[in-house]
Amino acid sequence: QVQLVESGGGLVQSGGSLRLSCVARLDGLNNYAIGWFRLAPGKQREGVACISGSDGTTSYPDSVKGRFTISKDNAKKTVYLQMDNLKPEDTAVYFCAAIEDLTVVQSMCVQPYYVMDYWGKGTQVTVSS
Repeated sequence: QVQLVESGGGLVQSGGSLRLSCVARLDGLNNYAIGWFRLAPGKQREGVACISGSDGTTSYPDSVKGRFTISKDNAKKTVYLQMDNLKPEDTAVYFCAAIEDLTVVQSMCVQPYYVMDYWGKGTQVTVSS
């Protein structure tokens, strides 16, 4: 059974850092593109970091470039999101999602509401000012 489980969210002050983890119980992480997405009240869902499970190609929107870093550990079937210099506008529920298509790493991170194959339940990130 496919399962994505996020952890690492919490409350942090503006300028602080958090590292999110997504344990991806998939049949071979290297066959999937994995992304981190966020959803804040009153805003549309936004892709914040995406990675190829195969060659590690990454994609970020301009809103987080230079602040967020996505990485993976295929042996642990885990994808990480390091978030630095956090801002109050980063407050959202962060979700991990996977799609069995390695060609869409950039598309899935920039197109609103890209259809993914699997989703986790999310983890709350709150940044206080």
